[in-house]
Amino acid sequence: MITGLYAGILGFLYIALTVRVIHGRWKYRVGIGTGQNPDLALRIRVHGNFMEFAPIALGLIALVEIGGASPAQLHALGATLVIGRLLHVWGLGRSAGTSAGRMIGTTLTQLVIFAASVGAVVAWCQAVNLAPN
Repeated sequence: MITGLYAGILGFLYIALTVRVIHGRWKYRVGIGTGQNPDLALRIRVHGNFMEFAPIALGLIALVEIGGASPAQLHALGATLVIGRLLHVWGLGRSAGTSAGRMIGTTLTQLVIFAASVGAVVAWCQAVNLAPN
């Protein structure tokens, strides 16, 4: 259930991003779309980017956990994902342009997805006796 800890933490971040979009919709009186408001468009993009990457990363971490990864490996993946997503939210949430937070956050997230993908494939290979345990 280590993945559950990080899913819960990221769930709280998801709620915060959702509330931020709702607040922007109320503030700018826009029900659907962005109303061509750059601040609202940015809020929606930050929320959308989170939803594009966090679920796949968590799903892969869960598969690695089911495959028997050590608690240290799972915490490393989960903590890196949380830090990556927070940095990305901070970086992109401040500006639609390039930023260190956005770049580092994206890089960390992609590293987690890559490492967990490798772990999931290795776990599958072990489960079907294609790789040594």
